[in-house]
Amino acid sequence: MKISLPPHGRSNRVYPPAAPSLHGLASVITGVVVVCGLYFGRAVLIPITLSVLLSFLLAPLVQMLRRLHMGQLPSIFIAVLFALAALLAVGALIGAQLVQLAGDLPQYQVAIERKIETVQEKTIGRADSLMSRAAATLQRVAPSKPPPRPTGRAARNAPAVPTPVEVHEPSPTPLQLAQRALSPAIAPIETTFIVLVVTIFILLQREDLRDRLISLFGSRDLHRTTTAINDAAVRLSRYFVAQLGVNLSAGGVIAIGLAIIGVPGALLFGVIAALLRFVPYIGIWIAAILAVFLAAAIQPQWTMAVYTLILFIVVDVVAGQIAEPLLYGHRSGLSPLAVVVAAIFWSWLWGPVGLVLSTPLTLCVVTLGRYADRLNFLTVLLGDQPALTPAQNFYQRLLADDPHEAIVQAERLLREMSLIDYYDTVALEGLKLARNDAMRGVLMPDQLTRVNEALVDIVENLEIADGLPDRLIRAESPEALLAASSADLSERHDSPTRAHSSAHSDSEKPAVLCVPGRGAFDEVTTAIAVQLLGRLGFAPIMATHSGYRSAHADEPSYKSAPIICIVTLDAPESPPYLRNMLRRTREWRPRAAVVVGVGGTAENRHETSVGATAASHSAPTFRAMIEECQVAASSLHTRQHSHVAGGAD
Repeated sequence: MKISLPPHGRSNRVYPPAAPSLHGLASVITGVVVVCGLYFGRAVLIPITLSVLLSFLLAPLVQMLRRLHMGQLPSIFIAVLFALAALLAVGALIGAQLVQLAGDLPQYQVAIERKIETVQEKTIGRADSLMSRAAATLQRVAPSKPPPRPTGRAARNAPAVPTPVEVHEPSPTPLQLAQRALSPAIAPIETTFIVLVVTIFILLQREDLRDRLISLFGSRDLHRTTTAINDAAVRLSRYFVAQLGVNLSAGGVIAIGLAIIGVPGALLFGVIAALLRFVPYIGIWIAAILAVFLAAAIQPQWTMAVYTLILFIVVDVVAGQIAEPLLYGHRSGLSPLAVVVAAIFWSWLWGPVGLVLSTPLTLCVVTLGRYADRLNFLTVLLGDQPALTPAQNFYQRLLADDPHEAIVQAERLLREMSLIDYYDTVALEGLKLARNDAMRGVLMPDQLTRVNEALVDIVENLEIADGLPDRLIRAESPEALLAASSADLSERHDSPTRAHSSAHSDSEKPAVLCVPGRGAFDEVTTAIAVQLLGRLGFAPIMATHSGYRSAHADEPSYKSAPIICIVTLDAPESPPYLRNMLRRTREWRPRAAVVVGVGGTAENRHETSVGATAASHSAPTFRAMIEECQVAASSLHTRQHSHVAGGAD
């Protein structure tokens, strides 16, 4: 055997492409650089971020002033002056409340000391007494000898006791006192000034900034980029305004309630609650803990603390379950876990300001991720939209061998849709996913058996399920058609014999023979079709694939069915066995109406052939199959009644 070697310096080994790894490494490096930039540039980024969010809040006010035929510049300055007045009022209120609370604290010193002593006695005191008893017991068991005192030369060489020395600083000058008094207020005043100036320029150049963003992110697709930016701006602006209104209302109610209860600093806690409520789920409870601790400390009893806690619970429930759903729906756009993680992340980056801004900032990122492909993973990770579609969730529960969860999901979805719609949009799509995996050979035989058993359990549990009314668009139910035909015949013929014969024929339900295909999930698909046909007034008969072929349609139950439904997920592909079934069915039952489904798409519903064999009807969904059965049943009864009427004439 001759072995050929590659030329010197070359190799036949094929190396995998390094592009994915380099792309992932570049993404990680980019993320690290962005986080470092946010951390080290917080002194510049915090005012800019506050300006952007303030512009979202003031944009509706500016637009309202513009509708009143005011110019752009006056509208912006009026809105900014309004925001400045609100900020100054809140700052003055917080300062006054802090001064008043600090001045009133000595009055509650005795109650605070008693509460601290009580807490120490109940916790640390008991532990200290237990430790003292344990130490005394150990000392009695193993007494220790006192250390010997130094004598003689050792006593003379002992170090002398040091003399205490006190250091007194010189009294500060008036300039130093003024600097100490004004330095804490300089930084907030500076930040407020920068925020207002940047906000004015953002509102003045709003359209220009929008055009620049369009040019930066998607000048090639102007329609998509413009829609994304406008939708994000409008949605965020409405959300922030609505949330600000809810938070201010909740803070006002809390302040009034705390004042009625008698908690000092009620307005301060109301402002804190309104600000911290921008952090959903946990923000208001931070303010509640502070207020409850203060109420418990200043009163010898615990009634004030209990009333304070009840007030916060009632306000949070009313605001979260009634006010917010009415204004902007139940969803904020973020999952609860994302809210908590975002609060931790932004508070680590920017401190208390980051904690308050965590939800608005994360919501902005998630909203942009819906339109920017590179940020779409943030929408999947942090958004509150389901990660899987209902059909994918249905199939995933089957793979996890958890039919109970699939039944719970079905009961939840049936509150908003009918059973036919659930089977078409959820179960059928999930069955297609399962069929694809079975065709690829990734489902093992035992797993395939478990999935089919779970499907049977789901279908049996949905036998008595109640969803919205099953509304079909092609024809009425067979009973309605029979009743209409019976009424028409009774009006035309007054003979009691004919009327009795017509009523007897109308009471009989049309029989439908349902035959499954040869696919892995065709039997359970046929069971679904049988269930739906039975719920809508038909008399379905379920056969097996092998039984139908061996009986050659000679069974009495097979011969009595005027409608035959061949149910298979393989219908779109039209495999050879399906074409053979159709050909044999045409040979055995030439006068029967044949319906073939399901598993196709809406485009191939009106095709009149499957492969080379003609079929009466083709239905891609369960709804289409039942509608075709209704059309076939109405045609059948029309022919029967016409024959009866012709014989009577």
